Amino acid sequence: MTSKDRNPRTPAAEAVEAESGTPHETPEPQPTGEPGTIRETRAPGETGETGSATEVDARLEELHDRWLRAVAELDNLRKRTARDLARQRLDERARVAAEWLPVIDNLELALRHADADADPGAVIEGVRAVRDQAVALLARLGFPRVEDLGTRFDPARHEAVSTVEDLEAEPGTVVAVVRPGYGDGPDQLRPASVVVSTKVED
Repeated sequence: MTSKDRNPRTPAAEAVEAESGTPHETPEPQPTGEPGTIRETRAPGETGETGSATEVDARLEELHDRWLRAVAELDNLRKRTARDLARQRLDERARVAAEWLPVIDNLELALRHADADADPGAVIEGVRAVRDQAVALLARLGFPRVEDLGTRFDPARHEAVSTVEDLEAEPGTVVAVVRPGYGDGPDQLRPASVVVSTKVED
C-alpha cells in the first residue's frame, strides 16, 4: 500500500496544496461522547459541597444517640427481669413453706398428746394422720407418692436397691418398696427405692 492510498486527498485538498505550497492536513476526529471515548466521571454523592458532609454527620449522630438509648433500655429490662425472677422465687418458696405449716402444727400436737396419753395406739394414729396430711400436701404441689408395689420395674420411676428370688412374681417385678418416690416424669422429686424379683435358680 502506498502513502497515497493511506492518506487519500480530495481534488479540493490538492488545489489548496498547490496554491499554498504546503501539504493539506486532514483534521483529527474529536471525541463525540460515543462508547469507547473517555469522559470525566464523578463518584455518586460527590458534590464537592460541605452540605452533604454535614448531613452525614448529623445522621451518624442521630444513629449513635438511638443506639445509646437502646443499650440503656436493654440494660434496664435485664435488671427488671432479674428482680422479677428473684421476687417470684421468693414468693414460691413462701407459698410452699406456708403449705407445710399445718403439718408442723399437727406434729407438735401429736407430740404433746404422746407426753400426756399413755395409749401408744393413739399416738401411732396421730402420727399416721400427720403422715397422710404431708403426702396429700405433696400431691397438691404436683408430686404424688409413687410406690408401684407389684408393677414391672421401670428404671425411670424406680431405683433397685436389691433383688430377691420370688416364686410367686415374674422376674423384674417390684416386690417391696423400701422408700416411696414422689413425682413422675420430668417433675420427679426422687424415684422409689424398691426390691425387684429375679428368676428362681433351679
